[in-house]
Amino acid sequence: MRSDATTVEQYLTELPDDRRRAVEAVRETILANLPEGYEEAMNWGMISYQVPLEVHPDTYNGQPLMYAALASQKNHMAVHLSAIYANEKARKDFEAAYKATGKRFDVGKSCVRFKKLEDLPLDVIGEAVARVPVDRFIAMYERAREGHVQ
Repeated sequence: MRSDATTVEQYLTELPDDRRRAVEAVRETILANLPEGYEEAMNWGMISYQVPLEVHPDTYNGQPLMYAALASQKNHMAVHLSAIYANEKARKDFEAAYKATGKRFDVGKSCVRFKKLEDLPLDVIGEAVARVPVDRFIAMYERAREGHVQ
């Protein structure tokens, strides 16, 4: 379910009430923990937390580097966390912290899927978001682009 919304507010108003409440709660968690320098925007049909092109314009596709994102999909909602995809230790730490909550661990490479807010450990999401400042995320991206494994 890709949205054509151009603003976060427009995206949120398109959602059914239950999903809007869940997405808004996750959004609040992300914004409360987002390191300085990232921006919130609509990109790729979802709420994106990204490195502004003014900060790092040299990307492989000319688009801002997506650090995190939040979306309502057809069968679930999802939080995308690029830093856990780009760094094996971060991924393992995230998985351990998530599983320690006892909640169902439904994760792809960087996508954390959930059907209702109660399924998602917001504190673990917040910690993952807070973990990587912009300069370190750019460095991770550059190393990956050069073919170096994290």
